[in-house]
Amino acid sequence: MNDQIQAIRRFNRVVTQRVGALEDEYLSRERSLGLSRLLWEIGPDGAEVRLLRARLGLDSGHVSRQLRALEQQGLVTTDPGDKDGRVRTARLTEQGRAERDVLDRASDELAESMLGPLTDKQRERLLSAMADVEKLVVASLVRVEVMDPRSQDARYCLRSYFEELGRRFDAGFDPAQSISAGDSEMTLPEGLLLVATLQGSPVGCGALKLHAETGIAEIKRMWVSHTVRGLGLGRRLLDQLAEEAAQRGTHTLRLETNKALVEARRLYETAGFTEVDAFNDESYAHHWFQRDLPRDPAA
Repeated sequence: MNDQIQAIRRFNRVVTQRVGALEDEYLSRERSLGLSRLLWEIGPDGAEVRLLRARLGLDSGHVSRQLRALEQQGLVTTDPGDKDGRVRTARLTEQGRAERDVLDRASDELAESMLGPLTDKQRERLLSAMADVEKLVVASLVRVEVMDPRSQDARYCLRSYFEELGRRFDAGFDPAQSISAGDSEMTLPEGLLLVATLQGSPVGCGALKLHAETGIAEIKRMWVSHTVRGLGLGRRLLDQLAEEAAQRGTHTLRLETNKALVEARRLYETAGFTEVDAFNDESYAHHWFQRDLPRDPAA
Protein backbone atom coordinates (compact mmCIF):
# COMPACT_ATOMS: atom_id res chain seq x y z
CA MET A 1 0.00 0.00 0.00
CA ASN A 2 2.81 2.47 0.79
CA ASP A 3 4.31 2.06 -2.71
CA GLN A 4 0.88 2.77 -4.20
CA ILE A 5 0.48 5.88 -2.05
CA GLN A 6 3.88 7.19 -3.13
CA ALA A 7 3.03 6.56 -6.80
CA ILE A 8 -0.15 8.62 -6.48
CA ARG A 9 1.75 11.44 -4.79
CA ARG A 10 4.34 11.49 -7.61
CA PHE A 11 1.55 11.61 -10.17
CA ASN A 12 -0.13 14.49 -8.33
CA ARG A 13 3.10 16.50 -8.23
CA VAL A 14 3.68 16.10 -11.97
CA VAL A 15 0.10 16.98 -12.89
CA THR A 16 -0.24 20.02 -10.61
CA GLN A 17 2.99 21.45 -11.98
CA ARG A 18 2.13 20.73 -15.61
CA VAL A 19 -1.33 22.32 -15.49
CA GLY A 20 -0.13 25.38 -13.60
CA ALA A 21 -1.94 24.70 -10.35
CA LEU A 22 1.08 25.99 -8.40
CA GLU A 23 0.89 29.46 -9.96
CA ASP A 24 -0.84 32.34 -8.18
CA GLU A 25 -2.22 33.54 -11.53
CA TYR A 26 -3.65 30.50 -13.29
CA LEU A 27 -3.32 30.75 -17.09
CA SER A 28 -2.00 34.30 -16.54
CA ARG A 29 -5.47 35.57 -15.64
CA GLU A 30 -4.71 37.27 -12.30
CA ARG A 31 -6.55 34.70 -10.20
CA SER A 32 -5.85 31.27 -8.73
CA LEU A 33 -6.86 27.92 -10.19
CA GLY A 34 -9.55 27.63 -7.51
CA LEU A 35 -11.22 30.92 -8.47
CA SER A 36 -10.91 30.12 -12.17
CA ARG A 37 -12.50 26.71 -11.69
CA LEU A 38 -15.40 28.19 -9.74
CA LEU A 39 -15.96 30.77 -12.48
CA TRP A 40 -16.06 27.98 -15.06
CA GLU A 41 -18.40 25.80 -12.97
CA ILE A 42 -20.96 28.59 -12.57
CA GLY A 43 -21.38 28.46 -16.32
CA PRO A 44 -23.42 30.64 -18.67
CA ASP A 45 -26.74 29.63 -17.06
CA GLY A 46 -25.67 30.14 -13.44
CA ALA A 47 -25.70 27.55 -10.67
CA GLU A 48 -27.11 27.15 -7.16
CA VAL A 49 -24.41 27.74 -4.56
CA ARG A 50 -25.23 24.49 -2.73
CA LEU A 51 -24.68 22.53 -5.94
CA LEU A 52 -21.37 24.29 -6.54
CA ARG A 53 -20.24 23.28 -3.04
CA ALA A 54 -21.17 19.64 -3.66
CA ARG A 55 -19.69 19.54 -7.15
CA LEU A 56 -16.34 20.96 -6.05
CA GLY A 57 -16.24 19.27 -2.63
CA LEU A 58 -15.76 22.56 -0.77
CA ASP A 59 -17.23 23.77 2.50
CA SER A 60 -19.73 26.60 2.69
CA GLY A 61 -17.34 29.17 4.12
CA HIS A 62 -14.69 28.61 1.47
CA VAL A 63 -17.15 28.88 -1.42
CA SER A 64 -18.63 32.06 0.09
CA ARG A 65 -15.18 33.66 0.27
CA GLN A 66 -14.43 32.68 -3.30
CA LEU A 67 -17.73 34.07 -4.53
CA ARG A 68 -17.10 37.35 -2.72
CA ALA A 69 -13.70 37.60 -4.45
CA LEU A 70 -15.32 37.06 -7.86
CA GLU A 71 -18.05 39.59 -7.01
CA GLN A 72 -15.40 42.19 -6.10
CA GLN A 73 -13.84 41.61 -9.53
CA GLY A 74 -17.21 42.27 -11.16
CA LEU A 75 -17.45 38.77 -12.59
CA VAL A 76 -20.28 37.22 -10.54
CA THR A 77 -23.52 38.13 -8.77
CA THR A 78 -25.09 36.00 -6.03
CA ASP A 79 -28.83 36.36 -5.54
CA PRO A 80 -31.67 34.60 -3.66
CA GLY A 81 -33.62 32.07 -5.71
CA ASP A 82 -36.89 33.07 -7.36
CA LYS A 83 -38.96 30.44 -5.50
CA ASP A 84 -36.98 30.00 -2.30
CA GLY A 85 -35.01 32.91 -0.90
CA ARG A 86 -32.83 30.55 1.10
CA VAL A 87 -31.46 29.03 -2.12
CA ARG A 88 -28.72 31.30 -3.46
CA THR A 89 -27.79 31.27 -7.13
CA ALA A 90 -24.49 32.49 -8.58
CA ARG A 91 -24.59 34.03 -12.05
CA LEU A 92 -21.92 35.43 -14.34
CA THR A 93 -22.04 39.10 -15.24
CA GLU A 94 -21.37 40.16 -18.82
CA GLN A 95 -17.73 40.67 -17.82
CA GLY A 96 -17.76 37.24 -16.16
CA ARG A 97 -19.03 35.54 -19.32
CA ALA A 98 -16.32 37.23 -21.34
CA GLU A 99 -13.67 36.12 -18.83
CA ARG A 100 -14.98 32.56 -18.92
CA ASP A 101 -14.59 32.57 -22.72
CA VAL A 102 -10.98 33.72 -22.30
CA LEU A 103 -10.38 30.90 -19.81
CA ASP A 104 -11.83 28.38 -22.25
CA ARG A 105 -9.46 29.48 -24.99
CA ALA A 106 -6.47 29.51 -22.63
CA SER A 107 -7.38 26.02 -21.38
CA ASP A 108 -7.51 24.76 -24.96
CA GLU A 109 -4.08 26.24 -25.59
CA LEU A 110 -2.71 24.51 -22.46
CA ALA A 111 -4.09 21.18 -23.66
CA GLU A 112 -2.56 21.74 -27.11
CA SER A 113 0.82 22.46 -25.49
CA MET A 114 0.66 19.06 -23.78
CA LEU A 115 -0.19 17.22 -26.99
CA GLY A 116 2.10 19.16 -29.32
CA PRO A 117 5.48 17.59 -28.38
CA LEU A 118 4.09 14.03 -28.59
CA THR A 119 3.86 11.65 -31.51
CA ASP A 120 0.46 10.42 -32.68
CA LYS A 121 0.99 7.14 -30.85
CA GLN A 122 2.02 8.93 -27.66
CA ARG A 123 -1.08 11.14 -27.86
CA GLU A 124 -3.30 8.08 -28.13
CA ARG A 125 -1.56 6.51 -25.13
CA LEU A 126 -1.91 9.71 -23.09
CA LEU A 127 -5.60 10.19 -23.89
CA SER A 128 -6.39 6.54 -23.19
CA ALA A 129 -4.52 6.66 -19.88
CA MET A 130 -6.22 9.92 -18.91
CA ALA A 131 -9.65 8.40 -19.62
CA ASP A 132 -8.82 5.47 -17.32
CA VAL A 133 -7.51 7.78 -14.60
CA GLU A 134 -10.58 10.01 -14.84
CA LYS A 135 -12.93 7.03 -14.48
CA LEU A 136 -11.06 5.64 -11.49
CA VAL A 137 -10.76 9.00 -9.75
CA VAL A 138 -14.49 9.57 -10.20
CA ALA A 139 -15.10 6.11 -8.72
CA SER A 140 -13.05 7.11 -5.67
CA LEU A 141 -15.29 10.16 -5.17
CA VAL A 142 -18.46 8.08 -4.75
CA ARG A 143 -19.67 7.85 -1.14
CA VAL A 144 -21.80 4.93 0.05
CA GLU A 145 -23.64 5.16 3.37
CA VAL A 146 -26.68 3.85 5.19
CA MET A 147 -29.51 6.31 4.67
CA ASP A 148 -33.10 6.73 5.83
CA PRO A 149 -35.31 5.42 2.98
CA ARG A 150 -37.57 8.44 3.53
CA SER A 151 -34.79 10.93 2.72
CA GLN A 152 -34.80 12.93 -0.49
CA ASP A 153 -31.79 11.14 -1.99
CA ALA A 154 -33.20 7.72 -1.11
CA ARG A 155 -36.56 8.62 -2.66
CA TYR A 156 -34.82 9.70 -5.86
CA CYS A 157 -32.95 6.38 -6.10
CA LEU A 158 -36.02 4.26 -5.40
CA ARG A 159 -38.11 6.21 -7.89
CA SER A 160 -35.39 5.82 -10.52
CA TYR A 161 -35.20 2.09 -9.77
CA PHE A 162 -38.95 1.65 -10.31
CA GLU A 163 -38.87 3.73 -13.50
CA GLU A 164 -36.02 1.72 -14.99
CA LEU A 165 -37.71 -1.60 -14.26
CA GLY A 166 -40.88 -0.22 -15.80
CA ARG A 167 -39.01 0.54 -19.00
CA ARG A 168 -37.07 -2.71 -19.19
CA PHE A 169 -39.52 -5.38 -18.09
CA ASP A 170 -41.72 -6.81 -20.85
CA ALA A 171 -44.93 -6.10 -18.95
CA GLY A 172 -43.71 -3.06 -17.00
CA PHE A 173 -43.28 -3.02 -13.24
CA ASP A 174 -45.77 -2.42 -10.44
CA PRO A 175 -44.18 -2.38 -6.95
CA ALA A 176 -47.51 -3.41 -5.45
CA GLN A 177 -47.33 -6.70 -7.38
CA SER A 178 -43.79 -7.45 -6.19
CA ILE A 179 -42.47 -8.79 -2.89
CA SER A 180 -42.41 -5.83 -0.53
CA ALA A 181 -39.44 -3.74 0.54
CA GLY A 182 -41.15 -0.86 2.31
CA ASP A 183 -39.61 1.91 4.37
CA SER A 184 -39.89 0.00 7.64
CA GLU A 185 -38.32 -3.08 6.04
CA MET A 186 -35.34 -0.97 4.95
CA THR A 187 -34.85 0.58 8.39
CA LEU A 188 -32.86 -1.05 11.19
CA PRO A 189 -33.37 -3.46 12.83
CA GLU A 190 -35.59 -4.86 10.06
CA GLY A 191 -33.18 -3.88 7.28
CA LEU A 192 -31.23 -1.01 5.80
CA LEU A 193 -30.74 1.01 2.65
CA LEU A 194 -27.37 2.02 1.20
CA VAL A 195 -27.31 5.13 -0.98
CA ALA A 196 -24.37 6.10 -3.18
CA THR A 197 -23.74 9.78 -3.92
CA LEU A 198 -21.30 11.50 -6.25
CA GLN A 199 -20.53 15.16 -5.62
CA GLY A 200 -23.76 15.50 -3.67
CA SER A 201 -26.03 13.75 -6.19
CA PRO A 202 -27.57 10.29 -5.62
CA VAL A 203 -26.31 7.73 -8.16
CA GLY A 204 -27.15 4.30 -6.75
CA CYS A 205 -28.71 2.24 -3.99
CA GLY A 206 -29.12 -1.24 -2.58
CA ALA A 207 -31.19 -2.58 0.32
CA LEU A 208 -31.18 -5.45 2.81
CA LYS A 209 -34.15 -7.13 4.41
CA LEU A 210 -32.79 -8.85 7.49
CA HIS A 211 -34.34 -12.01 8.94
CA ALA A 212 -32.54 -12.51 12.23
CA GLU A 213 -34.50 -15.64 13.12
CA THR A 214 -33.21 -17.55 10.07
CA GLY A 215 -29.83 -15.87 9.47
CA ILE A 216 -30.94 -15.10 5.90
CA ALA A 217 -31.02 -11.63 4.32
CA GLU A 218 -32.59 -10.53 1.06
CA ILE A 219 -30.94 -8.00 -1.26
CA LYS A 220 -33.48 -5.63 -2.79
CA ARG A 221 -33.66 -2.37 -4.75
CA MET A 222 -30.28 -2.66 -6.48
CA TRP A 223 -29.92 0.32 -8.83
CA VAL A 224 -27.01 2.23 -10.39
CA SER A 225 -27.48 5.36 -12.48
CA HIS A 226 -26.48 5.06 -16.13
CA THR A 227 -24.24 8.10 -15.59
CA VAL A 228 -21.82 6.10 -13.42
CA ARG A 229 -22.03 2.61 -14.87
CA GLY A 230 -18.67 1.07 -15.57
CA LEU A 231 -17.16 2.42 -12.32
CA GLY A 232 -17.68 -0.80 -10.35
CA LEU A 233 -20.37 0.77 -8.17
CA GLY A 234 -22.73 -2.20 -8.42
CA ARG A 235 -20.04 -4.53 -7.10
CA ARG A 236 -19.15 -2.04 -4.37
CA LEU A 237 -22.78 -1.85 -3.23
CA LEU A 238 -23.05 -5.65 -3.21
CA ASP A 239 -19.86 -6.05 -1.20
CA GLN A 240 -20.91 -3.46 1.37
CA LEU A 241 -24.35 -5.03 1.69
CA ALA A 242 -22.63 -8.36 2.34
CA GLU A 243 -20.47 -6.75 5.04
CA GLU A 244 -23.49 -5.10 6.67
CA ALA A 245 -25.34 -8.42 6.65
CA ALA A 246 -22.41 -10.41 8.07
CA GLN A 247 -21.99 -7.90 10.90
CA ARG A 248 -25.60 -8.60 11.88
CA GLY A 249 -25.30 -12.37 12.01
CA THR A 250 -26.44 -13.22 8.49
CA HIS A 251 -25.00 -16.40 7.00
CA THR A 252 -26.87 -16.44 3.67
CA LEU A 253 -27.67 -13.71 1.14
CA ARG A 254 -30.47 -14.20 -1.36
CA LEU A 255 -31.77 -12.21 -4.30
CA GLU A 256 -33.87 -12.66 -7.40
CA THR A 257 -33.84 -10.89 -10.75
CA ASN A 258 -35.63 -10.58 -14.07
CA LYS A 259 -34.44 -12.12 -17.34
CA ALA A 260 -34.23 -8.63 -18.89
CA LEU A 261 -31.46 -7.58 -16.47
CA VAL A 262 -28.63 -9.46 -18.18
CA GLU A 263 -25.88 -7.25 -16.76
CA ALA A 264 -27.28 -7.69 -13.23
CA ARG A 265 -27.08 -11.49 -13.54
CA ARG A 266 -23.49 -11.19 -14.71
CA LEU A 267 -22.68 -8.96 -11.73
CA TYR A 268 -24.19 -11.42 -9.26
CA GLU A 269 -22.30 -14.35 -10.76
CA THR A 270 -18.95 -12.54 -10.60
CA ALA A 271 -19.70 -11.41 -7.02
CA GLY A 272 -19.87 -14.97 -5.72
CA PHE A 273 -23.59 -15.67 -6.06
CA THR A 274 -24.76 -19.05 -7.33
CA GLU A 275 -28.01 -19.55 -9.22
CA VAL A 276 -30.40 -21.79 -7.26
CA ASP A 277 -33.98 -23.04 -7.44
CA ALA A 278 -36.72 -20.52 -6.79
CA PHE A 279 -37.07 -19.79 -3.07
CA ASN A 280 -40.03 -17.36 -3.28
CA ASP A 281 -42.98 -16.53 -5.53
CA GLU A 282 -41.73 -13.17 -6.86
CA SER A 283 -43.87 -12.64 -9.96
CA TYR A 284 -41.22 -10.60 -11.80
CA ALA A 285 -38.32 -13.03 -11.17
CA HIS A 286 -36.83 -15.55 -13.59
CA HIS A 287 -33.53 -16.19 -11.79
CA TRP A 288 -32.78 -16.75 -8.09
CA PHE A 289 -29.31 -16.43 -6.54
CA GLN A 290 -27.69 -17.25 -3.20
CA ARG A 291 -24.35 -16.54 -1.53
CA ASP A 292 -23.00 -17.93 1.72
CA LEU A 293 -21.25 -15.50 4.04
CA PRO A 294 -18.44 -16.18 6.51
CA ARG A 295 -19.52 -15.85 10.11
CA ASP A 296 -18.48 -12.54 11.69
CA PRO A 297 -17.13 -13.21 15.20
CA ALA A 298 -18.17 -9.70 16.25
CA ALA A 299 -21.80 -10.25 15.25
